[in-house]
Amino acid sequence: MQRRMEIAILGILVVVLAFVYFHRDSGDAAGGALSSNVGFTPLDVQEPQLRLDLLAKIQKSVYTGTHRNVFVFGPAPVAVAVMTPAQQRAEERSRFVGPVKTPPAPLNIPVQFFGMASMPDSGRRVAFFQSGEDVMVVPEGDSFLNRFRLVHIGNESAEVVEISSGRHADVPMVPPVDQSAGQSASANPQPQEVDPNQ
Repeated sequence: MQRRMEIAILGILVVVLAFVYFHRDSGDAAGGALSSNVGFTPLDVQEPQLRLDLLAKIQKSVYTGTHRNVFVFGPAPVAVAVMTPAQQRAEERSRFVGPVKTPPAPLNIPVQFFGMASMPDSGRRVAFFQSGEDVMVVPEGDSFLNRFRLVHIGNESAEVVEISSGRHADVPMVPPVDQSAGQSASANPQPQEVDPNQ
């Protein structure tokens, strides 16, 4: 049984070797036939002469296009047309002159910002404003006087926006004026020193 197996394997190896041998020979023959049938003929190209006249013409040419930095991203700069004085006068005469739009007046906020504090439970900052005799406590983000909204409270100013127009303004912090001290000073005037040499 084992001898038959060895003979079978030996037979298969002989068949494979014969196939490889004949296949290799037929490939070489085909390759040789192809290589012998194809003839190489080089192209008939004359040696080109150096055209110095064309080279000189290229060297004398000047680039008239737009100049730009290739390392800067963005569109190329717009070329400005040079006009003669007559063209400039004609353009000035044809230019439309309309009403001049005046800039809006600066935003006037009728309050004084005199202090700020942080709420202990939430940490939210509140600002103290004075409008006449009234004192208002306004948290950040809330509106006051039905026209303004407190955007941000800084250490030296409060940023306020007008709700209707969206214009922003900074209200600087000023210390409150103690009117009772001024009234008491006027009620009890201090004696002034008089210079005897006068």
